[in-house]
Amino acid sequence: MNNTCTLFTTAYLPPVQYLAHMLYAENPVMEHHDHYVKQTYRNRCDIMGANGAISLTVPVAKGRRLKVKTKDLEISYDERWQALHWRSIVSAYSSSPFFEFYMDDFKPFYEQKYRFLFDFNLKLLQVIYDALDCPLNVKLTDAYVAANAERVVDYRELIHPKKNYAEMDRGFKVLEYRQVFQDRFSFTPNLSVIDLIFNKGPEAIDYLEESIVMK
Repeated sequence: MNNTCTLFTTAYLPPVQYLAHMLYAENPVMEHHDHYVKQTYRNRCDIMGANGAISLTVPVAKGRRLKVKTKDLEISYDERWQALHWRSIVSAYSSSPFFEFYMDDFKPFYEQKYRFLFDFNLKLLQVIYDALDCPLNVKLTDAYVAANAERVVDYRELIHPKKNYAEMDRGFKVLEYRQVFQDRFSFTPNLSVIDLIFNKGPEAIDYLEESIVMK
């Protein structure tokens, strides 16, 4: 890659921080050749339920290899996780202002089986971009990009569920919006972007733009 790019991992229903950066990056690129790492947004998302924030994890097939590229990682269907995830999403957002408007776009992902996690995430990302009324102009790497590569803005490790984005990511700021269970809990920031979409609808794109701090 000769031009400056902004690098992301794949992510399952990624957080607001991820979408804000990806939407407004000059040249967003998704890492296609990294090795799978557990406990990341690659196969996990966070939503707001009636009892507080909950994490939904897509189970992956466990092979004999110690390392496997994320693009080659297969989804496991030993458990009925699709039914669980969709039931959790419906329970969390059925009373949100825009859930019924978007639900039919997301529901098929919890009925059809996808072999590879990367493909599943990418097709879901397309649905998210469609909901935001934006074209998905994201390229894939043709080889692994080193962490110290030149002309790269690297978000692969910065956007992580176990890292404090408020301290580490000065380019992103949290803006509050009304959430479904706001009468029970204080505002919970940086959940999956579906929390924002189901609650804000067409205004979600404006929120994402305003959450980026211009440097």
